[in-house]
Amino acid sequence: MYTSINSILLGLGGKCLLNWLLVFFQKKHICRSFLAAFSASLAVFDAALTLTFTILRTRTDGYVVLFGHLLTSYHMCLLVQIVGQIHRVLQWPVVVMAAVDHFCTVTQRLHANTARAKRVVYLFVTVLLWCLAALYVFLLSDFTPVLEDVSHHHMHRCWVFPSSQTLHITLLLLLTLSCTALHAGRFITLSFWIRALSQNSPLTSQTVDQSQTHSRGSFVQQAVCKFVLTRSLFLVFLAVLLLLPVGIPSHLDLNVAWLCFLNSLLVALVLCAVCPASQISLGLAAVPPDSFCEWKF
Repeated sequence: MYTSINSILLGLGGKCLLNWLLVFFQKKHICRSFLAAFSASLAVFDAALTLTFTILRTRTDGYVVLFGHLLTSYHMCLLVQIVGQIHRVLQWPVVVMAAVDHFCTVTQRLHANTARAKRVVYLFVTVLLWCLAALYVFLLSDFTPVLEDVSHHHMHRCWVFPSSQTLHITLLLLLTLSCTALHAGRFITLSFWIRALSQNSPLTSQTVDQSQTHSRGSFVQQAVCKFVLTRSLFLVFLAVLLLLPVGIPSHLDLNVAWLCFLNSLLVALVLCAVCPASQISLGLAAVPPDSFCEWKF
């Protein structure tokens, strides 16, 4: 879809401002998790893109000489399209790495009570993902830029690729969370009674199992409710985007606000799927509300 250059600049400026506001509010948790480290890198990357775009746009002669290379409006559009492709490539790897990070954090806290992975690991993985995504776009993908056949002095709009990966990822994770909650809340109780009747286990054993089952069901219900309450506005916003016929511009699809929501969703999903009933009964059922708002666990 074609979008005016001024609209692109306005969108990049708004995204950059939102990114830095969220990073500033969560500055004490920077680099304590993979998503926090990646969000800081995304804020820096978008700030550099916005600054470059602004310099090119505000030049009265319509071009800038940078390191001996002439940059014009064609390069503005090309840069936005390349960044959009890199963001699209990064979506699923970021989700997978964040899920692995949360899973390791939960299992270490529950079983070994060890410290989190060192910050240098998160920084290394973040830089590696950016480099691999850029290499894929330039060397392996079938990406073809779309540029208007006019002089750069008369170029006032750019072709922007739409993206719906954020919506697809959200729907998939929400569906997984719903299935996990349904399984924990209903099927665990049913399986307990079937097992108890088939094995004729003692009453005391049944009481303990039933207590653990009830604790797990309450824990899952508490986690899901807190997630929905803390992220209800973002869920409504995503529902509105889902109804719109046009997707999100690819250069705006990956942002820190989306990563905050992803962090909350993965926290709820991993806790519901991993946390065992034996640990819940020892007092881990109390889910801190800020787990769904901040980077920390």
